Amino acid sequence: MKLWLFTLYLLATTSHALQVTDDRGVLVTLTQSPLRIVSLLPSLTETVCELGRCDRLVGVDRYSNYPDSVQKLVQVGSGLDPNIEAIVALKPDVVLMAKSSRAGERLEALGLKVVALEPKTHADVQRVMLKIGALLEVPDAQRIWRDIDAGVSAAARSLPPSVRGLRVYFEVNQGPYAAGESSFIGETLSRFGVSNIVPAKLGPFPKLNPEFVVRANPTLIMVSQSNVNGLQARPGWHSIRALREGRLCVFSTQEANVMVRPGPRMAEAARLMAQCIARKGAVASTGGNL
Repeated sequence: MKLWLFTLYLLATTSHALQVTDDRGVLVTLTQSPLRIVSLLPSLTETVCELGRCDRLVGVDRYSNYPDSVQKLVQVGSGLDPNIEAIVALKPDVVLMAKSSRAGERLEALGLKVVALEPKTHADVQRVMLKIGALLEVPDAQRIWRDIDAGVSAAARSLPPSVRGLRVYFEVNQGPYAAGESSFIGETLSRFGVSNIVPAKLGPFPKLNPEFVVRANPTLIMVSQSNVNGLQARPGWHSIRALREGRLCVFSTQEANVMVRPGPRMAEAARLMAQCIARKGAVASTGGNL
């Protein structure tokens, strides 16, 4: 009789267990949906909140700043090399982190559950949304993703046919690091029907030789306010058509955060890019910034 009851208990426990295979290929098993979560990547933090589980976050990396409520949480350092002791002290049921983070093995050695997810494409954003949705037992995660994707499509439909053929350069960070065709930003630009000067073969976010941009001669440049200083002074850049004709979109820090995070605000990012293209791409600019 006791053996029968124990077997039933095991079956009940196993049936309620949650399993997810992360981007390392590791199968992570949790006995129940996590109630205490530490997130070490802004896009994962935003995904948890978009799924309606923001209240389960107990700690985040220093760059997670949206929505505003997460700014009140304990910060545990950078996502790549976080403060391990601070994370352990929070007693999380699971730690969400990028695959590229160096903290995974150390956290697992201390007995913590780790799920490594690192979205880089539109398909990745959908996959991560659904995986975290399953982990947090959110039944309508697929609907949330469809709404995001529909927002990107709406931004694409808002553009006039005249913008097709634009050659766009999107600078992610000084270096310069650019958003290539294979990145989630590049995929959005492709859906807009414009041309990205950084081919997929260079990778999603390659560091470029500044001369590459001069030779590619983009007709529209997108850059954040923090990276725009000195753009015109780079060797040869004064001859780039986009700069000569004033086709330059400068995004605020807040806007740039939206645009460079592959997560639930992807539709908002698409709207910002579409507004830039519609304003600067269709006609020659007077030289002002968006």
